[in-house]
Order: sequence, then structure tokens, then C-alpha cells
Amino acid sequence: MAVDAGGAGRMAPKRILIEDLHISFGDTHVLRGINLEIAPGELFAFLGPSGSGKSTLLRAIAGFGPRPHGRILIGDEDVTALPPWERNVGMVFQNYALWPHMTVWQNVAFGLKERGVPKAEIGPRVEEALELVGLAHLAQRRPSQLSGGQQQRVALARTIVVRPQVLLLDEPLSNLDANLRVQMRRELKRLQRELGITTVFVTHDQEEANTLADTMAVLEGGVIQQAGPPMELYDRPANLFVAGFLGAANRLPGRVVARDGERRFEGPAGFVLPVAAEEPEGEAHAVFRPQAARLLEHGAAACDGEVCVPVRIAHAEFMGPVVRYSVMMGEHEVLVDEPHLPGQPPRAEGDEASLSVLRDTVRVLRA
Repeated sequence: MAVDAGGAGRMAPKRILIEDLHISFGDTHVLRGINLEIAPGELFAFLGPSGSGKSTLLRAIAGFGPRPHGRILIGDEDVTALPPWERNVGMVFQNYALWPHMTVWQNVAFGLKERGVPKAEIGPRVEEALELVGLAHLAQRRPSQLSGGQQQRVALARTIVVRPQVLLLDEPLSNLDANLRVQMRRELKRLQRELGITTVFVTHDQEEANTLADTMAVLEGGVIQQAGPPMELYDRPANLFVAGFLGAANRLPGRVVARDGERRFEGPAGFVLPVAAEEPEGEAHAVFRPQAARLLEHGAAACDGEVCVPVRIAHAEFMGPVVRYSVMMGEHEVLVDEPHLPGQPPRAEGDEASLSVLRDTVRVLRA
């Protein structure tokens, strides 16, 4: 086996290649033609709502569930037909699945003993794994004596001690409270970077995916809607589903039309936006984030590169760093985030204003 420079006995990171993967449960088609490449050493997220197929895809890489159509390669090896125990893939389950009657040390050593690792090697490897997750001082405690975050670290140590080619995490932070989730996000990223292991995790939490993942794939209906770096997906969503799933997004209905030799999007209340010549005509939506818009004095003219339309303040919601305004553009509601400054009163409901949006921040999207 290949060994990296980061530590004795640790394998070099492996890529994961998924080709035309289909999985069905009876008559229910859960995954539909998944094609995806995860780079060696990457921290990759499967993100999507319940029922989107993200957990099924993770379990397919691990070897659980029905035999898929298509191929799954880890490195250059086709593992599609291999059972889980022959794939050298480590999986941390959502409930951690620790043995309650065993100590932390015994839980971590369990997999090594099952694999017939010599006794002289087990001790040093367990100690190394516990050091990596910061639990060497709790080696003799039992799971019931640990916090949720500590139990998660034990589950991670138990998985990495067997030196898997790939690390899989199923909703790794869902059982932790909000403050601990933030701490464990940093710990997970640090650990993954230190190990250099290709890691894939499943989550429905956009913030978790954004802060942890190098790359993520958004799934819905068993199909990858878009894959790429989190910031790219947030700023340049491929369709309306991705735009709406990755945070608040304004969606203005309208049409792309050809006028005077140019194409433009025409929306409500005079919201007009030039578009690329290759943009097809027909119904579409102009999509932009609340923080991409700003409120100006009523009657303000559009600046160069901006769309400016009249609106009315309908509602204000204080959110700490920002005040989120709901404004009416004709009959359509638009959200606008303004930074909150101490001593600055919110705009009054019913006031007239002008809504300004930089053209470059607007995406014209279809379903």
C-alpha cells in the first residue's frame, strides 16, 4: 500500500469516482444517474433535504444497501461488487454506535483486534488515534461518562485507527448542541487536514457544509443538482432549487425577451436587466441574495451597473448583525439585508424607497 509522508502506516489519499450510479428500493428510484469525482484528500459534502438521496449515496460508497447499477471506484479499484468489509472504508454513524460496556481504549482497539493486528501494534496505534482526537486522558472512561462531542471523537478515533482509504461521516454534528457544533466543525477540519484522508460527509445543514467542505454536491430527487466549491454554488447557483436551498434568495418572475437586437430580462415594477445573447427567450426568474440589494432614498436614479426600482417597506426584522427588510416591489416581496449600526433606527413600515441591485449579482434562472 502507498504511504504518505504524514505518518507511518497511513495510506496516501484516494480519489472516489462514481459513474452513472442508479439505486432503487423496489419501484422507488432513489438515485438517478450519479456521476461524480471526489479528489484525493478532499473534504466533500453531500447536501440536500430529507429524501434527496444523500444518505443512500454515502452508504453506497460504504457498500451498504442494494447493489447499484453503475460503478464506484476508490483509487483505481472498482469496489461496486465488494462487501463493506473488503473496501477499507471507515464510516462514522450518526449515533456513533459505541460499545457501552467497553472503555474508550477498548472501543478504539476493537476494530484492530477484529482484523488480527498483532498485540504489540495495537497499543501504539490506539494511543496515536486518541492523541489525534485529544482523548488520550480519557482512555479508561466509558461512553456514558463522556459528553456528546467526546463520544463523537471516540467514534472518529475508532474509525481512523484502522487506517481506512476513505472516511465517511453520516450527519456527524446533528446530535450536538449549537455551540458544540461550531467547535466540532473546527476539530473535524483540523483532523481531516492532519490525516490528509479523503472524507465525505452527509448533512442537511447548509452552514455546516459551507464551513467544512472543500467541495459539495447538492442533491434533490436522487439527482445532483450542482457540485462545486460552496462559495461558487452560493454565488452562482445552477437552478432555482440550488438558489433557494443555499440560503435566502429573492426570486422575481419575468421573461427573457429580444428587443432592439439585444436580450433582456423583464420583471415586475420595471425590473429590467440585460442578459447574455445566448440566454434563451421565455419565462425565467431573476435571483439575487438579500445582501446584494440596498435601499436608497425614494426616487433615486439607477447608478451605472445597477437596477433601481421603487419599493415600499412592509416589515423590518432585527437579526443582530443585520436588519432584514421585507419590501414590496409591486405585488412581489423582496428581502433586503442592511448592516445594523448602533444607534441607527430601522426604516419605518410604509415608507417609500428605491431598491438598487448590482446587475452582476443577479442570476437569471429556470427550474
